[in-house]
Amino acid sequence: MRFEERVAVVTGAGQGIGEAYAKALAAEGARVVVADLNGERAAAVAKDIEAAGGTARAVVTDVADPESARAMADAAVEAYGGIDHLVNNAAIYGGMKVEALTKVDLDYYQRFMAVNLNGALHCTRAVYRSMRERGGGSIVNQSSTAAWMAGGFYSIAKAALNSLTVNLAAELGWMNIRVNALAPGPTDTAATRGVVPEEFIDPMVQGLALKRLGTPQDHVGALLFMLSDDAPWMTGQIVAVDGGHIVRI
Repeated sequence: MRFEERVAVVTGAGQGIGEAYAKALAAEGARVVVADLNGERAAAVAKDIEAAGGTARAVVTDVADPESARAMADAAVEAYGGIDHLVNNAAIYGGMKVEALTKVDLDYYQRFMAVNLNGALHCTRAVYRSMRERGGGSIVNQSSTAAWMAGGFYSIAKAALNSLTVNLAAELGWMNIRVNALAPGPTDTAATRGVVPEEFIDPMVQGLALKRLGTPQDHVGALLFMLSDDAPWMTGQIVAVDGGHIVRI
Protein backbone atom coordinates (compact mmCIF):
# COMPACT_ATOMS: atom_id res chain seq x y z
CA MET A 1 0.00 0.00 0.00
CA ARG A 2 2.74 2.45 -0.98
CA PHE A 3 0.20 4.88 -2.44
CA GLU A 4 -2.40 4.95 0.31
CA GLU A 5 -3.94 8.43 0.59
CA ARG A 6 -2.13 9.46 -2.60
CA VAL A 7 -3.77 10.69 -5.80
CA ALA A 8 -2.50 9.46 -9.15
CA VAL A 9 -3.45 10.59 -12.65
CA VAL A 10 -2.82 8.13 -15.47
CA THR A 11 -3.37 9.32 -19.03
CA GLY A 12 -4.23 6.88 -21.80
CA ALA A 13 -5.51 4.57 -19.06
CA GLY A 14 -8.49 3.19 -20.96
CA GLN A 15 -6.62 0.14 -22.25
CA GLY A 16 -3.27 -1.60 -22.65
CA ILE A 17 -0.32 -0.63 -20.50
CA GLY A 18 -2.06 2.46 -19.14
CA GLU A 19 -4.93 0.34 -17.85
CA ALA A 20 -2.44 -1.94 -16.08
CA TYR A 21 -0.78 1.08 -14.50
CA ALA A 22 -4.07 2.53 -13.25
CA LYS A 23 -5.22 -0.77 -11.74
CA ALA A 24 -1.85 -1.41 -10.09
CA LEU A 25 -1.80 2.02 -8.48
CA ALA A 26 -5.33 1.54 -7.19
CA ALA A 27 -4.40 -1.89 -5.80
CA GLU A 28 -1.68 -0.19 -3.75
CA GLY A 29 -4.10 2.35 -2.32
CA ALA A 30 -4.01 5.28 -4.73
CA ARG A 31 -7.10 7.21 -5.69
CA VAL A 32 -6.78 7.10 -9.46
CA VAL A 33 -7.94 9.45 -12.18
CA VAL A 34 -8.40 7.33 -15.29
CA ALA A 35 -7.81 9.87 -18.07
CA ASP A 36 -8.48 8.86 -21.65
CA LEU A 37 -9.81 10.35 -24.87
CA ASN A 38 -12.26 7.43 -25.05
CA GLY A 39 -14.76 8.04 -22.29
CA GLU A 40 -16.34 4.59 -22.47
CA ARG A 41 -13.02 2.82 -22.00
CA ALA A 42 -12.03 5.14 -19.17
CA ALA A 43 -15.35 4.53 -17.42
CA ALA A 44 -14.96 0.76 -17.80
CA VAL A 45 -11.49 0.81 -16.20
CA ALA A 46 -12.69 3.01 -13.35
CA LYS A 47 -15.61 0.63 -12.79
CA ASP A 48 -13.23 -2.34 -12.68
CA ILE A 49 -11.08 -0.57 -10.10
CA GLU A 50 -14.04 0.21 -7.88
CA ALA A 51 -15.38 -3.34 -8.23
CA ALA A 52 -12.02 -4.55 -6.90
CA GLY A 53 -12.34 -2.27 -3.87
CA GLY A 54 -10.32 0.68 -5.17
CA THR A 55 -11.14 4.32 -5.81
CA ALA A 56 -11.18 5.81 -9.29
CA ARG A 57 -12.76 8.46 -11.43
CA ALA A 58 -12.89 8.53 -15.23
CA VAL A 59 -12.15 11.83 -16.96
CA VAL A 60 -12.33 12.33 -20.71
CA THR A 61 -9.06 14.00 -21.68
CA ASP A 62 -7.34 15.09 -24.88
CA VAL A 63 -3.75 15.58 -23.76
CA ALA A 64 -2.95 17.53 -26.92
CA ASP A 65 -5.30 20.28 -25.71
CA PRO A 66 -3.89 22.37 -22.82
CA GLU A 67 -7.42 23.31 -21.72
CA SER A 68 -8.43 19.65 -21.56
CA ALA A 69 -5.30 18.85 -19.55
CA ARG A 70 -6.14 21.62 -17.09
CA ALA A 71 -9.72 20.36 -16.80
CA MET A 72 -8.34 16.91 -16.03
CA ALA A 73 -6.19 18.31 -13.23
CA ASP A 74 -9.09 20.38 -11.89
CA ALA A 75 -11.28 17.27 -11.81
CA ALA A 76 -8.63 15.39 -9.82
CA VAL A 77 -8.29 18.22 -7.30
CA GLU A 78 -12.05 18.59 -7.00
CA ALA A 79 -12.58 14.87 -6.44
CA TYR A 80 -9.61 14.05 -4.23
CA GLY A 81 -8.11 17.31 -2.97
CA GLY A 82 -4.85 17.34 -4.93
CA ILE A 83 -2.42 15.40 -7.10
CA ASP A 84 0.66 13.46 -6.04
CA HIS A 85 1.57 11.38 -9.10
CA LEU A 86 1.23 11.66 -12.87
CA VAL A 87 1.80 9.00 -15.49
CA ASN A 88 2.06 10.51 -18.97
CA ASN A 89 1.12 7.37 -20.87
CA ALA A 90 -1.29 8.68 -23.53
CA ALA A 91 -0.01 8.38 -27.09
CA ILE A 92 -1.03 7.70 -30.65
CA TYR A 93 0.27 4.18 -31.21
CA GLY A 94 -2.45 1.67 -32.04
CA GLY A 95 -3.53 2.27 -35.62
CA MET A 96 -0.85 4.88 -36.22
CA LYS A 97 0.36 5.51 -39.75
CA VAL A 98 3.71 4.00 -40.66
CA GLU A 99 5.07 6.36 -43.28
CA ALA A 100 8.36 7.94 -44.26
CA LEU A 101 9.23 11.33 -42.82
CA THR A 102 9.50 12.71 -46.33
CA LYS A 103 5.98 11.57 -47.22
CA VAL A 104 3.81 11.64 -44.11
CA ASP A 105 0.95 14.15 -44.20
CA LEU A 106 2.13 17.13 -42.18
CA ASP A 107 -1.21 17.68 -40.48
CA TYR A 108 -1.06 14.10 -39.21
CA TYR A 109 2.56 14.61 -38.13
CA GLN A 110 1.65 17.73 -36.18
CA ARG A 111 -1.26 15.97 -34.44
CA PHE A 112 1.01 13.02 -33.65
CA MET A 113 3.59 15.24 -32.00
CA ALA A 114 0.89 17.22 -30.21
CA VAL A 115 -0.23 14.03 -28.48
CA ASN A 116 2.95 11.96 -28.16
CA LEU A 117 5.29 14.76 -27.11
CA ASN A 118 3.45 17.93 -26.18
CA GLY A 119 0.76 16.03 -24.28
CA ALA A 120 3.24 15.14 -21.56
CA LEU A 121 4.21 18.79 -21.19
CA HIS A 122 0.58 19.98 -21.11
CA CYS A 123 -0.31 17.48 -18.40
CA THR A 124 2.79 18.27 -16.36
CA ARG A 125 2.03 21.99 -16.54
CA ALA A 126 -1.51 21.23 -15.42
CA VAL A 127 -0.57 19.24 -12.30
CA TYR A 128 2.73 20.56 -10.95
CA ARG A 129 1.21 23.36 -8.86
CA SER A 130 -0.90 20.89 -6.91
CA MET A 131 2.13 18.67 -6.38
CA ARG A 132 4.13 21.62 -5.11
CA GLU A 133 1.34 22.57 -2.68
CA ARG A 134 1.40 19.01 -1.31
CA GLY A 135 5.15 19.09 -0.73
CA GLY A 136 6.24 17.36 -3.92
CA GLY A 137 5.32 14.49 -6.19
CA SER A 138 6.51 12.24 -8.96
CA ILE A 139 5.95 11.95 -12.69
CA VAL A 140 6.72 9.09 -15.05
CA ASN A 141 6.65 9.63 -18.80
CA GLN A 142 6.01 6.65 -21.05
CA SER A 143 8.92 6.47 -23.48
CA SER A 144 9.93 3.49 -25.66
CA THR A 145 13.02 1.66 -26.81
CA ALA A 146 12.09 3.17 -30.17
CA ALA A 147 13.74 6.34 -28.87
CA TRP A 148 17.11 4.70 -29.56
CA MET A 149 16.18 3.33 -32.99
CA ALA A 150 15.40 4.70 -36.46
CA GLY A 151 11.65 4.30 -36.29
CA GLY A 152 10.42 7.44 -37.99
CA PHE A 153 8.29 10.04 -36.27
CA TYR A 154 7.36 7.64 -33.47
CA SER A 155 11.05 7.34 -32.56
CA ILE A 156 11.52 11.09 -32.84
CA ALA A 157 8.63 11.73 -30.44
CA LYS A 158 10.00 9.28 -27.88
CA ALA A 159 13.56 10.61 -28.13
CA ALA A 160 12.23 14.11 -27.58
CA LEU A 161 10.16 12.83 -24.65
CA ASN A 162 13.36 11.55 -23.07
CA SER A 163 14.88 15.02 -23.36
CA LEU A 164 11.68 16.55 -21.98
CA THR A 165 11.99 14.19 -19.01
CA VAL A 166 15.53 15.34 -18.23
CA ASN A 167 14.64 19.01 -18.61
CA LEU A 168 11.51 18.79 -16.45
CA ALA A 169 13.49 16.92 -13.80
CA ALA A 170 15.98 19.78 -13.68
CA GLU A 171 13.25 22.42 -13.66
CA LEU A 172 10.96 20.87 -11.04
CA GLY A 173 13.51 19.33 -8.69
CA TRP A 174 13.55 22.28 -6.32
CA MET A 175 9.81 21.67 -5.76
CA ASN A 176 10.59 18.08 -4.72
CA ILE A 177 8.93 16.83 -7.91
CA ARG A 178 10.78 13.92 -9.50
CA VAL A 179 10.46 13.20 -13.23
CA ASN A 180 11.57 9.94 -14.84
CA ALA A 181 10.66 7.91 -17.92
CA LEU A 182 9.95 4.24 -18.50
CA ALA A 183 10.87 2.85 -21.92
CA PRO A 184 9.01 -0.38 -22.72
CA GLY A 185 10.32 -2.77 -25.32
CA PRO A 186 8.07 -4.85 -27.60
CA THR A 187 4.92 -5.47 -25.58
CA ASP A 188 2.01 -7.73 -26.46
CA THR A 189 -0.97 -5.39 -26.62
CA ALA A 190 -3.79 -4.93 -29.09
CA ALA A 191 -2.05 -1.74 -30.23
CA THR A 192 1.22 -3.55 -30.97
CA ARG A 193 -0.60 -6.31 -32.82
CA GLY A 194 -2.30 -3.65 -34.91
CA VAL A 195 0.95 -1.89 -35.83
CA VAL A 196 3.47 -4.72 -36.17
CA PRO A 197 2.70 -7.30 -38.91
CA GLU A 198 2.35 -10.83 -37.56
CA GLU A 199 5.29 -12.09 -39.61
CA PHE A 200 7.58 -9.59 -37.87
CA ILE A 201 6.73 -10.73 -34.34
CA ASP A 202 8.85 -13.90 -34.15
CA PRO A 203 12.04 -12.33 -35.61
CA MET A 204 11.61 -9.45 -33.17
CA VAL A 205 11.28 -11.86 -30.25
CA GLN A 206 14.37 -13.79 -31.34
CA GLY A 207 16.35 -10.55 -31.10
CA LEU A 208 15.51 -10.17 -27.42
CA ALA A 209 17.66 -11.55 -24.62
CA LEU A 210 14.46 -12.85 -22.98
CA LYS A 211 12.67 -14.71 -25.77
CA ARG A 212 9.13 -13.44 -25.42
CA LEU A 213 7.10 -10.31 -25.89
CA GLY A 214 6.56 -8.24 -22.80
CA THR A 215 3.17 -7.89 -21.18
CA PRO A 216 1.62 -4.77 -19.63
CA GLN A 217 2.18 -6.35 -16.22
CA ASP A 218 5.93 -6.56 -16.91
CA HIS A 219 6.12 -2.77 -16.72
CA VAL A 220 4.08 -2.28 -13.57
CA GLY A 221 6.82 -3.00 -11.03
CA ALA A 222 9.23 -0.47 -12.50
CA LEU A 223 6.52 2.16 -12.75
CA LEU A 224 5.41 1.76 -9.15
CA PHE A 225 9.01 1.88 -7.95
CA MET A 226 9.79 5.10 -9.83
CA LEU A 227 6.61 6.80 -8.63
CA SER A 228 6.96 5.70 -5.03
CA ASP A 229 9.01 6.81 -2.04
CA ASP A 230 11.25 3.80 -2.72
CA ALA A 231 13.01 6.02 -5.29
CA PRO A 232 13.38 9.31 -3.38
CA TRP A 233 16.66 10.40 -5.02
CA MET A 234 15.93 9.19 -8.54
CA THR A 235 15.07 11.77 -11.17
CA GLY A 236 15.90 12.56 -14.79
CA GLN A 237 16.36 8.87 -15.63
CA ILE A 238 15.07 6.80 -18.56
CA VAL A 239 14.65 3.16 -17.54
CA ALA A 240 14.25 0.50 -20.23
CA VAL A 241 12.02 -2.47 -19.39
CA ASP A 242 12.48 -4.39 -22.59
CA GLY A 243 13.66 -7.99 -22.25
CA GLY A 244 17.12 -6.96 -23.41
CA HIS A 245 15.92 -5.24 -26.59
CA ILE A 246 18.33 -2.31 -26.32
CA VAL A 247 21.78 -2.43 -24.75
CA ARG A 248 23.40 0.90 -23.88
CA ILE A 249 27.00 0.78 -22.64
